[in-house]
Amino acid sequence: MAGLYLAILQEKLLKSLRKNNLPKRFTSLFPFLDKKTFSDYQLCKQTVANLTIFTIMNNAITSGIEISVETFYQPEYSNPMQQEYMFAYRITIVNHNAFTVQLLNRHWYIFDSNGEYREVEGDGVIGQQPVLLQDEHFQYVSGCQLRSEMGTMRGHYQMVNLNNNKKFEVAIPKFMMESPTKRN
Repeated sequence: MAGLYLAILQEKLLKSLRKNNLPKRFTSLFPFLDKKTFSDYQLCKQTVANLTIFTIMNNAITSGIEISVETFYQPEYSNPMQQEYMFAYRITIVNHNAFTVQLLNRHWYIFDSNGEYREVEGDGVIGQQPVLLQDEHFQYVSGCQLRSEMGTMRGHYQMVNLNNNKKFEVAIPKFMMESPTKRN
């Protein structure tokens, strides 16, 4: 039940951000939230402490394709005693072009704060190679396991303009993954 309430609150926070036309990068949500939402956030934070951490990250627009990333710490799949920290990330891809595009593959650069670095690449995302018409969006959730409490990911998608078959790269903005124990 707490997880459902948190998801609803997260959507409310996002709507508040959109309503207030926040800049792409900001340091605090709280000046933009009404008192009820802020109060609900504080109560929810106390109730589901360490259940899930929600972070809003930068958007990036490359060649008319917008990429937005949200990250979530996954304590139920993490084992800090074994240096296993699991994070989920939700990516939203929006096609702002007047032409149809298809996502062909992905390439990730993953940095762990313990000094480890790895690259991951492959066809599509979550087993799909989505096609996006003008103003359509595609959203998916995936995950990343780190060996430390904090790390970052960035990367790019290779896409194709289906009108002229020209391929192009779209930047995935760098985003932070951080466990709640690191923040305290």
